[in-house]
Amino acid sequence: MEALKECRANLVVNLHPSNAKNVETAVYRELSSLLFKFNEALDGVVLTYEPKFSSNLARILPGIHPYFGVRLEAKLLLFNPKPEMLLEGEVVKVGEQSIHIVVLGFSSAVIADEDIREDFKYKIKHGKEVFVSRSNKKHRIKVGTTLRFSVKNFDEEILHICGSLIPDNTGNIQWLETKAEESQAYSITEKRIGNKRAAELLEPDNLVPYREKLKSENHIKKSKKSKSRDS
Repeated sequence: MEALKECRANLVVNLHPSNAKNVETAVYRELSSLLFKFNEALDGVVLTYEPKFSSNLARILPGIHPYFGVRLEAKLLLFNPKPEMLLEGEVVKVGEQSIHIVVLGFSSAVIADEDIREDFKYKIKHGKEVFVSRSNKKHRIKVGTTLRFSVKNFDEEILHICGSLIPDNTGNIQWLETKAEESQAYSITEKRIGNKRAAELLEPDNLVPYREKLKSENHIKKSKKSKSRDS
């Protein structure tokens, strides 16, 4: 997924002296407080962390309560969707005016009616709301569908995404992948047929008739030219 990225960050975690006997646990607790929140310094929502303690030394910070700072390097997985990036999520609600999705189990997304391309038509089938493609009825979007959509904007405060199904490479992932596989298989088959035809033409039995055909065509052309000169 385009919106996911890994990074390494050098961090300083400030701890209360009461945590001096169990620094590692206290550091993990502080890092956990960063999860599923947008961090401006890191430019993304922190999803996972993997700290690496480079030293067992800490720096005492001045103040009434002498906190101490623990330096560490952390491997972080960040989520920061930008406009036009492609995201994937599970459809949790379908309505005539919108499609609602959950991305990575924590971020909500909505695709409004004006951002659903005209190829999709809203229907109610067997009591369930669904969007069906006019060009291919097998391409459907309903509750439970894993959907690929384009990002319009991302609200960093409430972690809400506005999406779009206007691009042709968006829609039901299962259908899109099946279509891509069929297209690839067709291209391979066409290439094989082309190579087979070329090989057949190069066979000795086929070269003679082909040469005779060329001679015949050249002879006809020469006859036409001589006739035009005589006239």
